[in-house]
Amino acid sequence: MKVQMISRNPDDYVRETNKEHHRMPRNYDPALHPMEAAREYVRALNATKLERVFAKPFVSNLSGHRDGVSCFGKHPKRLSTLTSGSYDGEIRIWDLANRESSRSFLAHEGFIRGICYSTNGERLFTVGDDKQIKVWSSNAPDINEDEQPINTILSRTIITSISHNRKQAVFATCGEVCSIWDENRNDPVKVLKWGVDTLHAVAFNPVETSVLSCCASDRSIILYDQRESVPLRKIVLSMKSNKLCWNPMEAFNFTVANEDCNLYTFDTRRLRNPLKIHFDHVAAVTDIDYSPTGKEFVSASYDKTIRIYNTHYSHSRDVYHTKRMQHVVCVAWSQDNRYIYSGSDEMNIPIWKAKASEKLGVTQPRERMNFNYQEALKEKYAAHPQIKRIARHRQVPRHVLNSQKKMRTTKDKELRKEANVRKHSKPNSVPFVSEKRKTIIKEEI
Repeated sequence: MKVQMISRNPDDYVRETNKEHHRMPRNYDPALHPMEAAREYVRALNATKLERVFAKPFVSNLSGHRDGVSCFGKHPKRLSTLTSGSYDGEIRIWDLANRESSRSFLAHEGFIRGICYSTNGERLFTVGDDKQIKVWSSNAPDINEDEQPINTILSRTIITSISHNRKQAVFATCGEVCSIWDENRNDPVKVLKWGVDTLHAVAFNPVETSVLSCCASDRSIILYDQRESVPLRKIVLSMKSNKLCWNPMEAFNFTVANEDCNLYTFDTRRLRNPLKIHFDHVAAVTDIDYSPTGKEFVSASYDKTIRIYNTHYSHSRDVYHTKRMQHVVCVAWSQDNRYIYSGSDEMNIPIWKAKASEKLGVTQPRERMNFNYQEALKEKYAAHPQIKRIARHRQVPRHVLNSQKKMRTTKDKELRKEANVRKHSKPNSVPFVSEKRKTIIKEEI
């Protein structure tokens, strides 16, 4: 004889404290939930709307510079330290936790062209229009001491940019030539040339640390290896590139900011065609910086906006702008992947959230679970027309909107003209050329 008994475990329904929520028993059988998809769609739609409601990316503003901000330097060890240089030669070191300037000193005469830290973060390197490379201590001097550089190197040529090796005590500068320097020597270890008037941007690869690249005035991008005595490869684009940044997680990939309002991501193993073209800017792109995860990057432009891109998508994920922001010259992504810093001609440094609707401060476990659930729903229903329209909609300044319309009209006119020429020509006499192939003029090895 079988006797059925009701067995209950108190751990399944009894609260440990009075502040906990009552545990609800749930049956996940799909047959009992015929309206599951409809409910999830409504939740995804509400989550997308709430994301746009709470999208307030501006966090704070760092003021103190007396001229436009020209470049940034990120400390490799301290998340709360940011260094900025301005057009009048002033260097300011910011305490981001308190949002105030901890140090300021006049470093160069004229523009500050580049700032970088040593591998251990103990030294700060700056270059300017006065042909000098100055080395500063990252620690503030004593109360009665003045700000004095540890070392000053006078270069024979103009210096326009500087980049430090991530693993070695080596840094590179560019100007008329690309020079490799040792921290303990006052003469360059190696000088690399490839028949170019001016190199205006240099960047070390953070993964393959012996590889570096430069943007040149003849619209070219040159790849170097500090172990070699000659440059490796060179590609010439249709317009000049202003800045270059390597992907910190993918050793072969880098992205350049170009004068033609676009950004181009390249693979060094196949430079003939770019991997991806990133659109949406309506003026020259001046600077670019990758996130620490390597999945996204931020770009600055002369159209007075900054845009955030996914590395695998052609159009921007978000666009940030304010009424007072002028031509954006430099941009940086924080090492903790949460904030973005931008510098422009209005002498301030705005701090933005990397995710516009992200909540700052402490989040409870249940709140975090809810955020993760909403993100999963938005990703699941991202292709639905109404959700896609709400998620993509952005308010942009009027001059940007008008420029976008003009650029779209010009592009449609070119495509229409090309189609007409092909229609009234012999078959196969007018070949189809992809946008990626139109960008690269030639490749030299």
